Amino acid sequence: MIDARFRLALLATAGLFASQPAAAQQTAAADVVVNDAEIVVSARRREERLIDVPVAVTAFSQADLQKYQALDLSGLQAAAPNLNLVQGRGSAGSANIFIRGIGQPDALQTFDPAVGVYVDGVYLSRIQGALLNLFDVERIEVLRGPQGTLYGKNTTGGAISIVSRKPDLEVFKAQASALYGSYNQVVLNGYVSAPLAGDKVALSVAGQWDKRDGLVTDPRTGRRYNDRDSVTVRAILRAKPTDALEILVSGDYNRQRNALTLGYATAPLIQTDFATGPRTLVPANPYGAYDFQASTSFRGNEGQRLDHYGLNLTANWSLTDQITLTSITAWRKLDPDLFIDIDASQAKLGDVFVGIDQRQFSQELQLKWSGDRFSGVAGLFYLNENIRSHQEAYADDLFAFFGGPISFTRFIDDKQNTKSYAAFGQASYKFTDSVSLTAGLRYTHEERTYDRATTTASSLSGLNGISFRFPGSLPAPLNLDNSAQFNAWTPSVTLAWKPDSNSQIYASASRGFKSGGFNGRANSLNDLTLTVNGAPQLVTRFNPETVWTYEGGAKGSFAGGRVYLAGTVFYSDFRDFQARVGGGAVAAFPVLNAGSVAIWGVEMEAAVKPTKYWNLRASLGYLNARYAEFNDGRRAPAFSCNPTGAQVTCEPAFAPPITLTLASDYRIPVGAAGSITLGGDARFVDKHFLSIDNRPGLVEPGYWLANAFVRFDANGGHWYLQGGVKNLTNERYRTDGQEFSSVGNIQTVYFGDPRTFNAMVGFKF
Repeated sequence: MIDARFRLALLATAGLFASQPAAAQQTAAADVVVNDAEIVVSARRREERLIDVPVAVTAFSQADLQKYQALDLSGLQAAAPNLNLVQGRGSAGSANIFIRGIGQPDALQTFDPAVGVYVDGVYLSRIQGALLNLFDVERIEVLRGPQGTLYGKNTTGGAISIVSRKPDLEVFKAQASALYGSYNQVVLNGYVSAPLAGDKVALSVAGQWDKRDGLVTDPRTGRRYNDRDSVTVRAILRAKPTDALEILVSGDYNRQRNALTLGYATAPLIQTDFATGPRTLVPANPYGAYDFQASTSFRGNEGQRLDHYGLNLTANWSLTDQITLTSITAWRKLDPDLFIDIDASQAKLGDVFVGIDQRQFSQELQLKWSGDRFSGVAGLFYLNENIRSHQEAYADDLFAFFGGPISFTRFIDDKQNTKSYAAFGQASYKFTDSVSLTAGLRYTHEERTYDRATTTASSLSGLNGISFRFPGSLPAPLNLDNSAQFNAWTPSVTLAWKPDSNSQIYASASRGFKSGGFNGRANSLNDLTLTVNGAPQLVTRFNPETVWTYEGGAKGSFAGGRVYLAGTVFYSDFRDFQARVGGGAVAAFPVLNAGSVAIWGVEMEAAVKPTKYWNLRASLGYLNARYAEFNDGRRAPAFSCNPTGAQVTCEPAFAPPITLTLASDYRIPVGAAGSITLGGDARFVDKHFLSIDNRPGLVEPGYWLANAFVRFDANGGHWYLQGGVKNLTNERYRTDGQEFSSVGNIQTVYFGDPRTFNAMVGFKF
């Protein structure tokens, strides 16, 4: 338990560190490997120096990712202020991302994320498959706060933009690395970039193979789970037939074949006996304090398969020296087949299969212009997404009669189509060389249809053959309505003052919007029945979420680029947030616009280069998030989200009050041989809840993670050796949770990795 005094001490310590004469944001100072080159980002859809962008953005280079020993996006957990980024519950390839306390707590494929993930400008619609490997990345940009004007829907929390390395048109480049680590982990990376036709055409091919034994053992069978087994390839063809035209064609494929991902039961699992009443099947914490042991009722080769691939065509055409037209055309396909033991026990209560077939096509046009006084971007966006799923839920231990189990299986088939259209523009005008005003506006129109059919099979006649269709099972006239349209205006405005070329102070207001939709867990009318003004009412859909964020910030580079400081204060008015609240009737899953959240916070980043060879980095996020309103009339007292009914409001999930990272690396020259670098980082993530309604067992009390590495770089930089340790103190920390208390009282948590060691050798030229 982290008390208030410790939190204040953390704030004071980080503030003192940031005030010392040395700091430069992760990539501003960490880029010492490239002689302190200025960082260029595309946070505003056009390339600008980081110091010139009046946005709260953190950038990570490939060198930073190696220092953080980050193999996938979860390696950036807490590395940026108020960033909570972990592996999604029950799935090796899903990402659970919250920025400034805003995200999507339900992993179901029909719910939209609240933090947009973009790869080379292409939006990824689902969190499944979004825990991307980071093997051919030029940089990653973490944009905090709503990005509704330039990035569009589903960026109420922010956006993560991943930029791949372009093939070099003139120089052949190659690099490779091999890593071996704990649990027999093997990671092989390779990258080749070669000119094909003079300086007009080039091709790059990158690949990664990542395999590791399971971390979790089932004491009942000895089988191991929570492994890694992934192959990823990406190819980019770059053509520049004229000085004015650049064409990029890319294709990528990710294949995962993992065992189950098991959590740990934190509450007793209950069976409903129709004759004798409820009884406990499995106690809470069945193997005591968590030590990577858990059980499952699956006994075959059930695992998790994922295939994720796509094609992307980007064209940049310089119409004049100041005007550029960009077209981004993309097609993607996502096919996960996931077995998930939600209750994480030998009981068959929440065992499910989820097979997904998702396809999306997107087209974006951007017209960008730059001038001495007036610059900006305007564009059009179109997305057509189709997603189907087949699901099976196995619950043979959920019901019984005089102790005899009653078999129960539910079969679900659903499909959803989304068409999204948007027009946007943002422009900046410099009143003077130091004062500028940026204003933007986006209009989004979205059309969504949803169909769902469920049926049951059971050895008890009263439970057998129960079917439900959406919308067909609804009373007239609702039974004819399976479509919805949503419209949103998302403006932004920023006033910036640059005292000099290497500093900036700004104030901004921006609006974000996350699309509405249909309850993808509805199996009966109970799931669609909510109490409205004291009376039950069928609610067939939920409305969009919206957020207004008001922000003030400052950033500056000092002492010849050896010091970078950035700070932000913000307030977010987050309304109509979408929530699936558990409890209530058996197996009921209502989804509602639960109310509003008031969020304010402070963010600081610092990077310092005290000497030629020494880098210091720090980032701090403070978050104060509270429910201003939470409407859930199914519980007493009304408007209570706490399952005990003991309080009117509770804390939003996945919103730790403090996230803190301290990092350092020191390079030691060793003559003509090369250099040795010693480095490490410590990250603190404060107490936070893992469920919307603050279940006592679904809480992370706060944790520190320490990582360290030592690296030898040969003279000339052509090959290197690196050894590292992650989670040095072997901390047990919780990353995500499953709350299905209305199904056998399921409350499951997932843990991060234990202490691991690794050694890596690599070359580049």
